[in-house]
Amino acid sequence: MTSLYAIAALIVIAAALSVIMGGAWMAWRRTGNSGWVDTVWTFGLGLTGAVSALVSIDGGPTQPRQIIVALFAALWAARLGLHIATRTTKITDDPRYADMIKGWGSAAPRQMFSLLQKQALVSIPLCFAMFLAAHNPAAGFEMRDALAVLIMAIAIAGEGLSDWQLQTFKANPANKGGINDVGLWRFSRHPNYFFETFGWLAYPVLAIDLTGAYPWGFAALVAPACMYWLLVYVSGIPPLEQHMLRTRGDRFRAYQRRTNAFFPGPVRDAS
Repeated sequence: MTSLYAIAALIVIAAALSVIMGGAWMAWRRTGNSGWVDTVWTFGLGLTGAVSALVSIDGGPTQPRQIIVALFAALWAARLGLHIATRTTKITDDPRYADMIKGWGSAAPRQMFSLLQKQALVSIPLCFAMFLAAHNPAAGFEMRDALAVLIMAIAIAGEGLSDWQLQTFKANPANKGGINDVGLWRFSRHPNYFFETFGWLAYPVLAIDLTGAYPWGFAALVAPACMYWLLVYVSGIPPLEQHMLRTRGDRFRAYQRRTNAFFPGPVRDAS
């Protein structure tokens, strides 16, 4: 793949994601429920990634690796998107966005549009990693492909189990106002975020060629690094834990003391 193709792909991906997040802004304005923002983002990123994987850059036939990446994007978007959509129908607003919107006051529409366009910008490396993984010119089904499939399977299963355990906990009226610290949540405060990040490792595994025959493949490493940064330092853990501290107080502080924030690990003494 030439640099011209890569740059062209970046431009098209950036434009598509900008339009998608413009649609997410409109969904928020129409419904007043910011939960639909992440629903639109998930389906939009999955669709853009699948299309970028399947598009032909040399006029040749579709390769197995392109199909693998397209399936990764579709399965990831379907599971996560449907989960978020189902959750959104049961709430009036996403507390992470709601707190920001409240703070912005009358400037909320403009600030929200700017925030979502920034979200589109930082999503570019995620979609570009899909493109790079799909268009690795290495022929045949190799060990890297099997490893990538295993990584994605573990990630989707782990994140799905985490979400199911949290939903089950919340569905029990006896747990109202409590802290979910059972199952995977006993070993990580955010196991769903851990498995989400883990899944993005599948793309550099597919893209990187250690022989140096495909130097663009190394750029796919930005995807898991970007997802880790977003979830751990920006839009994931920080606003969610601020909300939990306001609503759960000392119970959540004790949970923080005994449980790792991101990487699963042994339970610590909370005293």
